[in-house]
Amino acid sequence: MNESVAASPERGVPGAQQGLLPSGRHRARLRRWRAFKDSAARYGIGTAGVGVVIALGLIFVYLFSEVLPLLTPADVKPLQRYELPVESGAQPVYLSMERYEELGVVFSDQGEVSFFETGSGKVRERIPLPIPEGVEVTAFSHAETGQNLAVYGLSDGRILVGRHTYGLTYPDDRRYIDPGIEYPLGKAPLELDPQGRSLKAVAIQEGNNGFAVAAITADQRLVFSLITTSTNLFTGETTTERDTYTLSAPPDRMRDVLVTEDHRAVYVIGDSGSLHYYDVTHPQQSLLRESRQVVPEGEEITATAFLVGTRSLITGGSDGSLDQWFLARGEDNVRRLVHARSFEDHEAAITTIAPEKSRKGFYAGDASGSLGIHYATSDRTLFLEPVADAPIKAIGVSPVYEALLVATEDGAVRFMGLRNPHPEYSLKALWGQVLYEGYEEPVYKWQSSSASNEFEPKFSLVPLTLGTLKAAFFAMLFAMPLGLMGAIYTAYFMHSSVRGFVKPTVEIMEAMPTVILGFLAGLWLAPFVENHLPAVFSILLLMPLAMILTGLGWSRLPDAIRRRVPAGLEMLVLVPVVILLGWVCVALSPVVELLFFGGNMRQWFTDIGINYDQRNALVVGMAMGFAVIPTIFSIAEDAVFNVPRHLTQGSLALGATAWQTVVGVVLPTASPGMFAAVMMGFGRAVGETMIVLMATGNTPVMDFSLFSGMRTLSANVAVEMPETAVGSTHYRILFLSALVLLVITFIVNTASEIIRQRLRQRYSNL
Repeated sequence: MNESVAASPERGVPGAQQGLLPSGRHRARLRRWRAFKDSAARYGIGTAGVGVVIALGLIFVYLFSEVLPLLTPADVKPLQRYELPVESGAQPVYLSMERYEELGVVFSDQGEVSFFETGSGKVRERIPLPIPEGVEVTAFSHAETGQNLAVYGLSDGRILVGRHTYGLTYPDDRRYIDPGIEYPLGKAPLELDPQGRSLKAVAIQEGNNGFAVAAITADQRLVFSLITTSTNLFTGETTTERDTYTLSAPPDRMRDVLVTEDHRAVYVIGDSGSLHYYDVTHPQQSLLRESRQVVPEGEEITATAFLVGTRSLITGGSDGSLDQWFLARGEDNVRRLVHARSFEDHEAAITTIAPEKSRKGFYAGDASGSLGIHYATSDRTLFLEPVADAPIKAIGVSPVYEALLVATEDGAVRFMGLRNPHPEYSLKALWGQVLYEGYEEPVYKWQSSSASNEFEPKFSLVPLTLGTLKAAFFAMLFAMPLGLMGAIYTAYFMHSSVRGFVKPTVEIMEAMPTVILGFLAGLWLAPFVENHLPAVFSILLLMPLAMILTGLGWSRLPDAIRRRVPAGLEMLVLVPVVILLGWVCVALSPVVELLFFGGNMRQWFTDIGINYDQRNALVVGMAMGFAVIPTIFSIAEDAVFNVPRHLTQGSLALGATAWQTVVGVVLPTASPGMFAAVMMGFGRAVGETMIVLMATGNTPVMDFSLFSGMRTLSANVAVEMPETAVGSTHYRILFLSALVLLVITFIVNTASEIIRQRLRQRYSNL
């Protein structure tokens, strides 16, 4: 009785022990200190959590702020209106503007060129072209926008070619633009039709080998001429050579003609609304390849123009329709006309079409005075509103897309401000199949840049998203079984002394820089896998089988032998088996390749229709799986190891084997943590950059094959962000791809947390 009283803290302690306990004042101080630490931890952890959420929100806000300008609509704002700077009675046939938007140029149907100030309409210089007396202008055309080249067709079958130029000087540190006209084929008109008949329509393009000119004569003959010039280095004299051909006429009456920049195709517009394509690759054997009806019967083609690069032809009809056409090679390797798309109709007949200088967009004016801004690749009509009260005759577009000149039939010119920063963007262009120039069918494709302005950017995010998921899938296919199985064995079966070495070693693997892993994967692993394909597949197939057979054989050995290996160290028996089997597979790889695959397994894949890239998803799966394994292993191992001991001991006490206990008790209890481990590994794989950058070939393809490469969203941002122009559409789409990547990981992590919580609630009562 005395002992129970002495042991009770309620009644105090014997005098000999009173000095060992803290005093009441000291205990109160300890309680206050503990309460302070509890409060500090509670508020500190809470503040840190809120800070993480705020940081994540700020990342979303920043990325969204960079992406938001993609949604900016096109707009046109009137700035000035003045009279057309041409002779009385003349009509404009072509308008243009230099890059500083200070000077405009107008070509008239009377053979006169006027340079004027865009802000006021004041004529800076007026140049009458050297057209002989008694000869009239009967046709006009201009070349691809960037060439600044124009041609007049004359009534005597000759042509006059001029190029408007803008010299730049800085007198008194002020910019001064000196306009002028050059004559690349000479000031004297050049004979085109040997018969000297009036030219009803004419077209010109300058290419790498000179000039190509096509014309329709008054007697409905189609003339095609290739013109080359050469300059004597000593005398400076320029000589002109030309080869002229007469092409067969199409079935209907010809109205207009166009020629491409590569001098390989001639298009003829018929009076009945038809489009005829001539292949003039070999002019002596030119062929009328195809004829297509562009507008409904009873309507006419009233305007045509090439987009930059002259690969796409835009046709405008008297019914207000606008269509895009280009050539694409079929399976028979013959180029044929493809109708790419139709744009939003205007309410009146199309009167003029003006293409942009370096983008696949164009501006269309109609007979009601409405202006339309259209973009081909994104299949968008960005603007369609009335801007004048009279039919629009010509449109001049600034090379930097910040201003417009619009000439109308009533003799007025309107100088307008233009805002059209991102016409390439549309949901269809980013996430849908697009019919690009030269393609027969719509495709998903990412190709953001090229060496020339004629290139059509391809901004589909689908190949990049597929590549991201593909890389993560094959990495998880490699890492998930090894990480989870290794975690289960290490936490539950492995000897504690070995576990104390294995777990830190695997976790240290996570500290290895991924750039080193990518470097090794690209320069060593990829060639090794390519040269030892039979060995790789043999190891993948035989290694699990060998482990199962070794375990089965071990279980059949007498107890006396098995007891020699301490419990938890049985895996040491597998070490020589794994090493020996790996060595045998590699050593016999050439023999297997020779016997079953004709000595070259890669070629065998090609023969059966499977393309094998050296840097492919198989290599990425191994390399990135190696980087992901530590994440999965560490979290899953902690989850399994921390399963309460009373659960496992109770299962064993009821007669369950160790394996039955793992399957029936340990895994359900640890499943929330193991699921979290898998999702963390998946998030790591989705966001990985350097390994996929160095070990995949970095080619955006729509192929989920194990033997092809890919490009991921993260690698694409890393590669292209340094070379893109700040504020461009390409720049903002890269930010959009980063936002897509963040959204993917956010959705995956949120879903995994919800599932983890439900699993935790489900198995919390075990």
